[in-house]
Amino acid sequence: MKAFRKKGELTRFQVLSEIAWRQPYVRQRDIADELGITVQAVSENIKSLIAEGLVEAGSGRSHYKITRRGGEKLKSAAVSLRQYADEVLEYMSSYKSIWPAIAWEDLNAGDEVELFMDDGVLYARRRTNGEAHATVMKSASEGEDVALTELSGTIPLQRGKVTIAVLPGISEGGSGAADLERIRELAHGQDRIGIMGTVSRAAATRLNLNVDFEFATPHAALAAAKRGLNVLVLAVGKMSRSITKKLEDEGIEYSVEDVRVKGE
Repeated sequence: MKAFRKKGELTRFQVLSEIAWRQPYVRQRDIADELGITVQAVSENIKSLIAEGLVEAGSGRSHYKITRRGGEKLKSAAVSLRQYADEVLEYMSSYKSIWPAIAWEDLNAGDEVELFMDDGVLYARRRTNGEAHATVMKSASEGEDVALTELSGTIPLQRGKVTIAVLPGISEGGSGAADLERIRELAHGQDRIGIMGTVSRAAATRLNLNVDFEFATPHAALAAAKRGLNVLVLAVGKMSRSITKKLEDEGIEYSVEDVRVKGE
């Protein structure tokens, strides 16, 4: 919208409009109250409008009126604003909320589908008795992303659990002082594995674990658990605190396992 590209242009337009409606007797306080701005802001805008020749001051303290040039400016800006509003309304009249999912099977446009989570991924398949359902906008083959609209219902989802294995720091012996067999046991059956810290990376490498996330691990573990996945996080010492706080704030179930080998 060309008319209001510069900062403050919309406010100037509003002040000019108020003067046009109220002239010739214009109280700055009335304009300020109407627009929800300060009297000082109104005063500064009026001074600017006068300097540009769009408004002229009368003989009295509160006497202002717009000039011919100001009237043309106001009309031009109003037309621009109306055109912009019409474009927005036209777009919104055809707007549809669209959601993506993965096609569980071949789907055709117009198919009624149900939505479900599997391994943390949202899938769509032909509707049977699912709690959440939608309509396919465009045909998609099995495994492709599919656009859905007219979503309704609730996607059944049980939150996952996060297990945090606390490893020793390098000053305590690093991965060499960790109970690797216990870590292997904890990793069994987990949907995702995350690590925090260099010692955790070394332990995962020694155990040949497939690490799913290594950076922003607290956020990734939380997101995975929300999607119904069980997660194991290897964290070094006090690093575990950053993740337990996030899990507590979101009400995610978790447990902490100390896998540091105790000295004799």
